[in-house]
Amino acid sequence: MCASSSPTAWADAAAVTPIDTLLLAAARVATFDGKRPLTNASGFFFAREERLYLVTSRHVVHDMASGHLPSRIELEVHADANNLGQSVNISARLYGDDGRALWKQGLDTGGEIDVAVLQIDRAVLPGPALLHAFTPEHLQSSAEAVQIGTSVLTVGFPLGFHDTLHHLPVARHSVIASAWGMRFQGLGYFLTDARTHRGSSGAPVVMSAPGSGALAADALPWKLLGVHSSRLDMLGRDAIQDESLGLNCAWYADVLMTLTQA
Repeated sequence: MCASSSPTAWADAAAVTPIDTLLLAAARVATFDGKRPLTNASGFFFAREERLYLVTSRHVVHDMASGHLPSRIELEVHADANNLGQSVNISARLYGDDGRALWKQGLDTGGEIDVAVLQIDRAVLPGPALLHAFTPEHLQSSAEAVQIGTSVLTVGFPLGFHDTLHHLPVARHSVIASAWGMRFQGLGYFLTDARTHRGSSGAPVVMSAPGSGALAADALPWKLLGVHSSRLDMLGRDAIQDESLGLNCAWYADVLMTLTQA
């Protein structure tokens, strides 16, 4: 990994940040084949113990079906707590010198899980880096609080669109559209009802933490429910007569506990 600024120690975003910290947990992801730019996508930070990870969709870093096989990614990170206009691009390799993938993906009885994690070397982040990271405590453990129609946000970079002055993502409102806690069609995801676009892949799907919960006073008072993957459509839909369903797949975020094991 390398950054466009001098390597320094990593630090959490300061509490004086005058914006919602959720916007500082998401990251804009650009994929490259060497120096050749390929695609733009979304991701977010997840911390476990002393380790820091970037989380995104697996098809962002590797998609054999479409021939999308990037060799590295770049992340944009804020570099100055007093000036959101200051950012650096961090380059991270996806494969080691031996050709093995440096990222991890999930697999269960239903098949591949469209989630990937890549550990980030904190030493390459600008210091202090202005970012927030979800932790295992942000994962939703009970299905009782997540009912059908529960309001959630998907925070990312649709079509690469974002606040280019302050380098911040945008949030799209959606609702839970399937029984949360149950694997839709036997696969490890649930459905959301929202308008989404290319570039949102890998974005976190979150809901506000209950006011009486342990996260109420947390620097990142949100519950991480899932990882947005893609739009879901019917194969037999008449493209002329029938509108798109407007439904999306979001993979359950608890897979991160498996993918981030030491």
